[in-house]
Amino acid sequence: MTTTIETQPVREGHGVAQRRSLFDRAVLRHALGDSIRKLDPRVQVRNPVMFVVFVGTIVCIAYSVRTPSVFVISITVWLALTVLFANFAEAVAEGRGKAQADTLRKMRSETSARRIDRDGSEAVVPANELRKGDLVVCEAGDVIPSDGEIVEGVASVDESAITGESAPVIRESGGDRSAVTGGTKVLSDRIVVRITAERGQTFLDRMIGLVEGANRQKTPNEIALTILLAVLTIVFLPVVVALAPFGTYAGAPVKVVVLVALLVCLIPTTIGALLSAIGIAGMDRLVQRNVLAMSGRAVEAAGDVQTLLLDKTGTITLGNRMASRFVQLSGHTEAELASASRLASLADETPEGRSIVILANELFDLGAEELPPGSEFISFTATTRMSGLDIDSRMIRKGAADSVRHWVETMGGSVPLELDEVVNQIARAGATPLVVADGGQILGVIELKDIVKSGIRERFADMRAMGIRTVMITGDNPLTASAIAQEAGVDDFLAEATPETKMALIRQEQEGGKLVAMTGDGTNDAPALAQADVGVAMNTGTNAAKEAGNMVDLDSNPTKLIDIVEIGKQLLITRGSLTTFSIANDVAKYFAIIPALFVVTFPALNTLNVMHLHNANSAILSAVIFNALVIIALIPLALRGVKFRPSSAAEMLRRNILIYGIGGIIAPFIGIKVIDLILTATGAN
Repeated sequence: MTTTIETQPVREGHGVAQRRSLFDRAVLRHALGDSIRKLDPRVQVRNPVMFVVFVGTIVCIAYSVRTPSVFVISITVWLALTVLFANFAEAVAEGRGKAQADTLRKMRSETSARRIDRDGSEAVVPANELRKGDLVVCEAGDVIPSDGEIVEGVASVDESAITGESAPVIRESGGDRSAVTGGTKVLSDRIVVRITAERGQTFLDRMIGLVEGANRQKTPNEIALTILLAVLTIVFLPVVVALAPFGTYAGAPVKVVVLVALLVCLIPTTIGALLSAIGIAGMDRLVQRNVLAMSGRAVEAAGDVQTLLLDKTGTITLGNRMASRFVQLSGHTEAELASASRLASLADETPEGRSIVILANELFDLGAEELPPGSEFISFTATTRMSGLDIDSRMIRKGAADSVRHWVETMGGSVPLELDEVVNQIARAGATPLVVADGGQILGVIELKDIVKSGIRERFADMRAMGIRTVMITGDNPLTASAIAQEAGVDDFLAEATPETKMALIRQEQEGGKLVAMTGDGTNDAPALAQADVGVAMNTGTNAAKEAGNMVDLDSNPTKLIDIVEIGKQLLITRGSLTTFSIANDVAKYFAIIPALFVVTFPALNTLNVMHLHNANSAILSAVIFNALVIIALIPLALRGVKFRPSSAAEMLRRNILIYGIGGIIAPFIGIKVIDLILTATGAN
């Protein structure tokens, strides 16, 4: 299966993920103005390569004023355009983020809040006056004024303004579903919310800051590449300067504008101009998929991830375990087991409980789904790990094998020897065994099957091809975990997982020099999310999980971790591909300019003039024009990203060299020659 980033679905017109065309008119209009504003030397100095071009342009402007000519002015104009095109590339990338931020600001309206004062009375205050720790009341129709956690009540909440998901969610006090986000709307009931964010630090405020490309900090890899490009620029600077006395000595004086043009064409201006835009666009692609990265560092780390920790339920499997069959023990019939299982599940509103009732009715048509008179439903608890029904003196229980076994023994009953064999057989098949007992007798076992998602095995094969190890995390017993891991195609699994074992596994992987990514939504996931190099918290999770992770998935879809890794890799591949293209460009431009400069003085250099350019001025001007235009031509690729296909590092490197290395050499030869022909035909040289 071949996976490409471009084919991933994006929610249109909802929440944060509003996709804009690469050249949205509003974005272009602002980008043009920003391109001029970025000519400020304090802005230019942040990019060493383009700062050299900027200084060279100023030198050429001064030279053209002193000794004007068509050639000198043409060179100066195209050098200025090179700087403007670089500014434009960054401004377009930033403009897309600013446009999304403006959309978010419209969502942040001035609302009132019903604050509970110390004496218990309510006071209506503006939402921006709320402070951390304040208690507010929200009822049906109210907009939640700020981020907080529910301390009293339960309510249905519309979070579509944040996530774009139209289906309401249930939020309640206690547990992992108590967190609420400012700007969302209460649809039913009444809740009391404790504010957990200071003014200006709400989730919506953080989202606005994150999608503002202008405030983005450079990532470590980007800083390292910037330093490398600066070093290459410094290396070429004395070489070009040395040509001035050499040309004078050889009897072929070289103009200042020619030296500047040569320097600009030889230093890596293409990647220098696009580097910032590539990084901003990478974070923008995450936003389009409703994922907010707290930093560019997290996006880069996702691209370098070598180990993926994935929850079984909801990520690898569909999540709702459904009853698939009844396995009776000796001395009992399937109908007897189904009838007892149905009675124990009539008041069980969980998906598993409802599926047991449906399966029993389908197999044996057991009648209306009504509780018998005088019955009492026994709810499941983490302590008993059982649920059931008491009908007068009759007691029916269903639950974990060891819990039901212990209950039967306390009731004075005996446990059939075949029980362990049936339980293990179901577990080895990747299903969950649910033992059913009626009083002191164990009737049999219900098989609950959790279905592995379609296509997930192929996705894991793609990860393996990229050198990424996948580990399934589950609370299931080792037998069940092993069967599901084998069916899903993961490399390893961690069964009966606890917060401590998750942390231990992450540290073990990191001690081996690997970067680790994982998802989580509960408070118990917070330590592991903080320890992981890429921690993706679910938006429906607790504040503790969201604070611990370095990304938040607004759609709360654990499977998206795989997409995040692919987006991170696409960012790194795009940066590497355009760097290769830029350096290869410089090689071709060398063959265009150097022979033309000294061919009269040194006729032997004519053998290097493989392009057969018209004359020296035409060669230099053609190279400068191509150098500027290629920046504009590559902006769409920098923003969209190089198409990503899961493959090994060796294959990616080979494809990079073949396409962007060789292509980077061929393109300038063709482009410069075409421009030279146009200049010659129009007499502009």
